[in-house]
Amino acid sequence: MTDEAHELAADIVRVATARGVTIAVAESLTGGDLVSALVGVPGASAVVRGGVVAYATELKASILGVDTTLLAVEGAVHADVARQMAAGVRRVCAGSGRPAALGVATTGVAGPETQDGAPVGRVFIGISTGALPESGAGSETGARQYDFPGDRAFVRAHAVHAALEAIKDALGAF
Repeated sequence: MTDEAHELAADIVRVATARGVTIAVAESLTGGDLVSALVGVPGASAVVRGGVVAYATELKASILGVDTTLLAVEGAVHADVARQMAAGVRRVCAGSGRPAALGVATTGVAGPETQDGAPVGRVFIGISTGALPESGAGSETGARQYDFPGDRAFVRAHAVHAALEAIKDALGAF
């Protein structure tokens, strides 16, 4: 992890702790690197509820609740998949009957080959805050698309950094 990513993770833990915000992480292409970046910060246990690595497409549906029709039609590399993963991990990592306050998800193509029609380097970062989408009240879900040209390690490292930036931005809403 770069020094900049480490500093971002430390800022996230500090701000989330001060605001009482819990975080849950769902990862595909980053394979656990994002939650590792967060839990590498002393005090992270106060805010990080947990993480799910749903590398296989069917796990995105069975564990995180991503719509199977969406996965069948669009594949795993899609903005709506990232949104649903982020909302789903908030449910999976619920504590005291309440979902995590902030869910973040990574899905994309690290390479070496395209996947589901998406080029190598295509990444989606999903964010979910507020009420869960099915409640219809106060839900905030979104996804950002990135295209990182480079090899597998480059794509994965930049996806982690982009996800940390997205978490930091989302913390501004709390």
